[in-house]
Amino acid sequence: MNMLSQQTCEACKADAPKVSDEELALLIKEIPDWVQVSEDSILKLRRVYSFKNYQQAVDFTNKVAGIAEQENHHPDILLEWGRVTVTWWSHKIKGLHKNDFIMAAKTDELARVKS
Repeated sequence: MNMLSQQTCEACKADAPKVSDEELALLIKEIPDWVQVSEDSILKLRRVYSFKNYQQAVDFTNKVAGIAEQENHHPDILLEWGRVTVTWWSHKIKGLHKNDFIMAAKTDELARVKS
């Protein structure tokens, strides 16, 4: 079990610091299946999850939505037949905060749990 997944998100304000390059290098090791992407000069975390059918993908999407509401931190979710793409970043700071790594780890935990 990933230690990040046991943490909770902190309230992120517009002046909260983005993760430093050093923090990024350490935190990304905790979520090795996630990739860093840059869109509109905003660094984000992204992972694609595969499923056997549409219903499994929908169920997973709903679980991600549930933890997002619980932690008050919300991703972009792209739902397709048999796959879900999840992208985490902190909107207020237009980049990555530790919350994003916590939520990526929590998302991975959801994917490990069999319904």
